[in-house]
Amino acid sequence: MPKSKRERKVTLSKTKGKGFKGKEKIVDEVRACVERYTSVYVYTADNLRSAPLQVIRTDWADSRLFFGRGKQLAVALGRTPEAEVRTGLSRVANALVGREGGLLFTSRPRADVVRYFANFAHAEFARAGFVATETRTLPAGPLDTFAHSIEPYLRKLGMPTTLDCGVVTLQKGYTVCTVGEKLSADQAKVLQLLGVKMAEFKLRLHAAWSDGVFDEALEAEPVGPPE
Repeated sequence: MPKSKRERKVTLSKTKGKGFKGKEKIVDEVRACVERYTSVYVYTADNLRSAPLQVIRTDWADSRLFFGRGKQLAVALGRTPEAEVRTGLSRVANALVGREGGLLFTSRPRADVVRYFANFAHAEFARAGFVATETRTLPAGPLDTFAHSIEPYLRKLGMPTTLDCGVVTLQKGYTVCTVGEKLSADQAKVLQLLGVKMAEFKLRLHAAWSDGVFDEALEAEPVGPPE
């Protein structure tokens, strides 16, 4: 009787991270998921944040989400037809490599998977390096939302502020950011202090595998409103 592909030994020396035992554990967990679930999806994350990612983990508690460790995940699946643990999984592995994302193992219907991730988005504060989606300007005058104690910090961030009778006041109009330009760390902090969320956390599906069939045409799936 031929040996199961899952029993094959894999070389982990070229991957980095948690040490040999940690890498072995990831390989075992991924291969167990291959046996347990009917489908696997490759996804990437826009503006990754831990809080919304935890919401997804909770919503998909009957599934398994792996994030990061792309090389190790690819090794676990097998990056060549000879090494893959199930037919077609080498294509999943190669779709994963080079992307900042991970794998979703699930047995839910594909239409439900695509619909959920197409509709799940969470507004977030932008970080340094994010390209501004709009121009934000502040007119000269009082900034009533700020406590007087924060005024020195606002000046440190580059805002032309002063205290006028204990009220934080802009001495002149100030452009926080300009659409199309990358935010500096100071600009990102000012937007956060103003409560402006320009970024959006979202997981994007790039490829799917189910029962030996690999597909990258997920954008062709019809997407309806959340159920």
